[in-house]
Amino acid sequence: MIPILRTVAAMRAQVAAWKAEGHAVGVVPTMGALHEGHLSLARAAKRDCGRVVTTIFVNPKQFNNPEDLLKYPRTEDSDARLLSGVGVDAIFAPAVDEVYPEGFVTTVSVGGVSGPLEGELRPGHFDGVATVVAKLFGMTQADRAYFGQKDWQQLQVVRRLVRDLNLAVAIVGCETVREADGLAMSSRNARLDAKARAKAGALYAAMMRAAAEFRAGVPEAEAIALATAAVLAGGFDSVEYIALRDAETLGPMVDAGRPLRMLAAAWLDGVRLIDNIAV
Repeated sequence: MIPILRTVAAMRAQVAAWKAEGHAVGVVPTMGALHEGHLSLARAAKRDCGRVVTTIFVNPKQFNNPEDLLKYPRTEDSDARLLSGVGVDAIFAPAVDEVYPEGFVTTVSVGGVSGPLEGELRPGHFDGVATVVAKLFGMTQADRAYFGQKDWQQLQVVRRLVRDLNLAVAIVGCETVREADGLAMSSRNARLDAKARAKAGALYAAMMRAAAEFRAGVPEAEAIALATAAVLAGGFDSVEYIALRDAETLGPMVDAGRPLRMLAAAWLDGVRLIDNIAV
């Protein structure tokens, strides 16, 4: 069975041994409840790196809603079996007090890119993400870190964190893995019952239509309004946002010649789903 490391000391000792053997080390940060999207990141890491560690840590600092934290699935045994199947070399699964020991008072805050969209709706969320990611990079001493593009804004926050703090880790963003109907794979999807799951593909379909309409010359506001109406007509309870943004800064589109991203968040049967696509 794949080794599960619980302490920073054990993690660093293992990485030091790997690097002494000449291996590059890749890390896949996760909160567990793994699915094919996570496994695709692990496979990408294995292609690039001699040794790969996956972190499993449900980070309390990035949850705005305490109830959401309690509901988040903990499935370490099944996660370990899945990771063994793709050749991950170790799991780092520290306890909360190992990551945030008594007296911990430091917060990492990334400005700019963290402000709009999720930043407005979930105050403090990206501070929690940036803090734990900075700690995981320091704990694992990895050379490369792999993140999914499904959490596009998070990926940009991590890239800015690494750039601004000159951290010695390369960030690799990997394509979103989707179900047959286009639904982006997420641990939250397991909370959808069969009836809701049958409706969930409406979000991706509406975004794809809106992006095509925008590229065909439909004004941005009209394309977004049509997409919002389509998501609601598809059975979603509400739409928090569908927005066309600069792909790197997440600011409003000011130059259609720059890479653009359409991002969305919507509620379906009490489950908040997010997605994004290139435009």
